[in-house]
Amino acid sequence: MRRARAVARAFALALLGPLVACHPSADKGAGVPGAPAQRVVSLSPSTTEALFAIGAGSALVGRSRYCDYPPEASTIPEVGGFVDPNLEAVLALKPDLVTGARGPGGPEVAERFGAHGIAVYFPETESLSEIDAMVRGLGARTDHVAGAEAAVAAMHAQEDAVKSAVAGRPRVRALLVFGIAPVVVAGPGGFPEEMLEAAGADNVVREGGRYPTLGLEHVMTLDPDVVIDAAMGEGHGASRISADAPGWRETRAVRSGHVVTLADEEVLRPGPRIGQGLRVLARALHPEAFEGHGG
Repeated sequence: MRRARAVARAFALALLGPLVACHPSADKGAGVPGAPAQRVVSLSPSTTEALFAIGAGSALVGRSRYCDYPPEASTIPEVGGFVDPNLEAVLALKPDLVTGARGPGGPEVAERFGAHGIAVYFPETESLSEIDAMVRGLGARTDHVAGAEAAVAAMHAQEDAVKSAVAGRPRVRALLVFGIAPVVVAGPGGFPEEMLEAAGADNVVREGGRYPTLGLEHVMTLDPDVVIDAAMGEGHGASRISADAPGWRETRAVRSGHVVTLADEEVLRPGPRIGQGLRVLARALHPEAFEGHGG
């Protein structure tokens, strides 16, 4: 479950479940004109990527252990994870902004840093429009508005190109799997479902929240045309999705060999590479739509 949420929210956080509730400190301080953040600590891969994408990477002084892109992020000091940041390590870096995706820490994460007078920004990223807003929000808070607009424009161009490529093609009934034991999937209302729809698929899961856990009997009942295995890093051997795995082998997708394995974290990370990820997903679902277009 934890890995599934990690993939989904930071898309290895990218990382997670209950959201940081709206809190008075959640957006305060560093966004006001004339006071751009100069020292930023990022606690999620999506916000770290966004900072680099908008041209504010030089302001980053600390990052979570999950922040692995771009490569230069690895040279920035680690300050723990999203739910377990090291308060002393963060304070020692003297940040004027702490940012990250909303996650399971509840309001406590924002409160801990806000109590020390540090501005915090933990935006929601559960839709493509909210991902745009996160990028723009970081641009406003670091005085990189033009860079943020350029990054969002590039994302939109990639998304539009994918939608154009799959337009008019038969839609497939898909099940997007984040975890195998237990089975955690993309449900309604989250950006993974929005990506499925933009990539030319219909989500077979219509209830249970954004990332529900399903029994194999339920999976068999849903009987998707395609199963997308995004359970990166899980090594459950015979329990993985295969023609030999009980429950899975009863589904038409597995019987017909329509199981797509995604190994690219960019596909499920709610940040500036979301357009690239959408192309990977759409190409897996509709490979014929991308023949002769660079793969």
